[in-house]
Amino acid sequence: MTDTAAPASPAPAVSLDVNGPDFAALVAARLCHDFISPASAIVSGLDLLEDPSAQDMRDDAMSLISSSARKLADLLQFTRVAFGASASAESFDSRELERLAQQGVFAHVRPNLNWDIAPQPLNKAASRALLNIAQIAASALPAGGSATLRAVVADGRTAITADAVGPRARLRPEVLAGLKGEPLGEGLGGPWVQAAYLYSVVRAAGGQIGVEIAEERVSIAAWTPAVD
Repeated sequence: MTDTAAPASPAPAVSLDVNGPDFAALVAARLCHDFISPASAIVSGLDLLEDPSAQDMRDDAMSLISSSARKLADLLQFTRVAFGASASAESFDSRELERLAQQGVFAHVRPNLNWDIAPQPLNKAASRALLNIAQIAASALPAGGSATLRAVVADGRTAITADAVGPRARLRPEVLAGLKGEPLGEGLGGPWVQAAYLYSVVRAAGGQIGVEIAEERVSIAAWTPAVD
């Protein structure tokens, strides 16, 4: 049973004002949501170190600070590329993208990453799309499973696919709306804005995106021009 059209379908009539203040505010809120958990854990660890009555928990506090700081650093590195702040680079090595996806996303969630992409350079649009697709695929597997990422450059296009397979595999309705380029209706702004951003990146590059949902499987496919 499919949920949205295949990547070759026409773009929807609805457009997104990705340059508008509301969209920017939702992106900022989404990133703050991702960063607040490890940042708060670091503060909690520091509070324990400063508490005279909790000196027996010093080792636990140091472990919490260390692991949370690494998670925050990984998230920041992932976000710089996935959301476009690393604007100076015009292409990225797929092996670096694998590291960002593994450390920035899959090291902190239940599902596993199967990276089936040959070492190769990918342009900025394809790299941003790939990382966002990877994170959305991970979020589609709340009970665990495996997300297989593929990217093939051929005939002037970069074709990207993600197959998320596992129990209770699903996408939130607001994520589906974002992937179609539709405005946020009911639901959470954070999941929607990432899907909408992904849609806008792919469409601005001249590509297309689609998703198919079946029992215990979510498949996302996109293509972008291989040359900027």
